[in-house]
Amino acid sequence: MLATLVCILPLVYGLQGADVVLSCSLIEEGGGMGDMMGGATFKRTPSTLVFRDLVENAGLSPELVTPFNPPETPNADDLIFELLLPSIQIPDADSLLHADCNEGNTVCEISRYVPRGADPESLSAHFIGSVQLEGAGLSLTLVLQTSPSETAESDGPPLMQSKLNLPLSQSGTLLTDVVFVVFSRVPSVVAPIGGDVLLDCGFRQKDSVPGQDVALEWRLQHRGKGRKILDMKAREMEAEVGSDVLVEREGTSAEADLLVRAGNASLTLKRLKVSDEGTYICTVGSGEFQTQQVVQVHITQPPRVTLSEEKLTFQDKTPKKLSCECHRYYPLDVQVEWLSQRPSDEEPGSFSKESSLSSHRQHSDGTYSLSSYLTLRPNEHPPDTVVTCRVSHTALDTPTEVALTVGTPEPETVFWTIVLMLLISMVFLYQAFKMQTARPVIKEA
Repeated sequence: MLATLVCILPLVYGLQGADVVLSCSLIEEGGGMGDMMGGATFKRTPSTLVFRDLVENAGLSPELVTPFNPPETPNADDLIFELLLPSIQIPDADSLLHADCNEGNTVCEISRYVPRGADPESLSAHFIGSVQLEGAGLSLTLVLQTSPSETAESDGPPLMQSKLNLPLSQSGTLLTDVVFVVFSRVPSVVAPIGGDVLLDCGFRQKDSVPGQDVALEWRLQHRGKGRKILDMKAREMEAEVGSDVLVEREGTSAEADLLVRAGNASLTLKRLKVSDEGTYICTVGSGEFQTQQVVQVHITQPPRVTLSEEKLTFQDKTPKKLSCECHRYYPLDVQVEWLSQRPSDEEPGSFSKESSLSSHRQHSDGTYSLSSYLTLRPNEHPPDTVVTCRVSHTALDTPTEVALTVGTPEPETVFWTIVLMLLISMVFLYQAFKMQTARPVIKEA
């Protein structure tokens, strides 16, 4: 489980650019109490991650930066990872500088990493670092490789970090190079049903070997179930890019040319459905390194709102039932409010407590519908009263409203109906009588 840490994002002027300092945790297996299911346990040790020369100094005011000062006396117990970045450019790195720690949370974790086919006798150690800035639109997974410490002025051995047993620099930091990074500048997207979406994912690698395979896999994980969406292996040949692609979802694509030549591992999804919602895992492998990023996809569709009646008039004191229909929305949560404003009212009043709701009805496409009912009484809703159904949903920027105005009843017509029927009867009788009297009399001879 990821831990939310207090973010310390001072800007520091380096020799060539601004530095960023993050408060992190070193994650190690064991060392704590197990969970109830007997799962693995992890130990967290406070550590510091220093990005050196992350962004050029141009445009930054010296008054806005806080110098990063290494410990005056190096301490073997300190865990300070100093990242040397000139070898790899991190996209949108300036968002790290402008992250507002008071508004959002920053998650920073570091753990041991073993590259594929790693030489056990290698002097370099590897770590993987995860940095996620909530609301900043950037998520990084970094592979760090320790660098040789500078030669000490004395002939004695270098100071060794007590936990990792690795040599520290003269300033007491663990020098590392960023040799591989997988990133997403948009780790969470919201898209409508039937629309298209681009899931952002990319990578950078130090000292990549020309012509080597780049492997890309996209998987969807949702509600405990996972499935592969796309699997690609691409390589740059003399004049073109060759690739082997397996697509498990229709309307899905990634560009092999962009993957190999630009480090662009983004995925396009067309004609989105509710079943496309979930956590997408972008895994990139090149050479001895492989790591991943996560992109969340949220599917939405606003409700179509209608009233069961276009007009409503009370002819007597009998109450009438009005329903507000919310059609085919997603996700599930929807709020319905009833309002009524009589001609004498300055503001509409709420009648939501007197309403009732149907159960949610789920359609074959995964969307939902709901009905809300309100019984209207003529003494509470006289003519010219405006009755409004207001619906709120996450897919709506503002609530949707539908309304009707209570009409004025027609005059009583029973009396005039009886009069008309009597007149018709009288005319019929008169015509019958006239025909009887007009019949000729025949005399016998």
